[in-house]
Amino acid sequence: MSALRSTPENLLVLYEDNHLIAVGKRPGDIVQGDKTGDSPLSEIVKGYIKIKYGKPGNVFLGVVHRLDRPTSGCLVFAKTSKALSRLNKMFATGKTKKTYWAVVQKKELDKKAILTHWLVRNPKQNKSYAHPKEVPNSKKAILEYEVIATLDNYLLLQIDLKTGRHHQIRAQLAAIGCAIKGDLKYGASRSNPNGSIHLHARTLSFEHPVKQETMEFIAPLPKDPVWNACS
Repeated sequence: MSALRSTPENLLVLYEDNHLIAVGKRPGDIVQGDKTGDSPLSEIVKGYIKIKYGKPGNVFLGVVHRLDRPTSGCLVFAKTSKALSRLNKMFATGKTKKTYWAVVQKKELDKKAILTHWLVRNPKQNKSYAHPKEVPNSKKAILEYEVIATLDNYLLLQIDLKTGRHHQIRAQLAAIGCAIKGDLKYGASRSNPNGSIHLHARTLSFEHPVKQETMEFIAPLPKDPVWNACS
């Protein structure tokens, strides 16, 4: 994965207060540590906070949700244990609203539709398979998409997730013949040079865990010719 990664110095901060911090994840950032040993975004955000506020010792930061490594977009972390427990509950009970943008292979599609599949996760392959009907060990997955732009070779879809399953958008779009640009794992014809895929967590909204105000964050698109054509 050769995409530009975040550092404490170049971190894209969308919003910050005493309780939470929202950042724009770059393709190539991992949210939590994995077998690659690369520095996760959670540690990079801690480094940013440590530098900005001159904090000695350990910095508390709670991981609330995740995005796949090759994707980009809006990510929120909790800065206190109170905010973490409340945000965890909101995400677990579906009291957040997320929209994604996906650039997919061009084909004839309904302008707007709801997709329902049953996903089976294969941990060894780190992949989910979408089935049209319920099968053993499957979980129901629902999303709504809308075609919001037509490019020369691609379509831009806006996606409203109704459930949160492993690789849900990637698997469901692949199942209807609309692999995401660059997503070799799910059937794209070729990879992107930097190892990213054209899936972006565009907006995230929820009630502030302490102030009870409605918060909405919009993550800017990565810089490349295809994303530039979408903006």
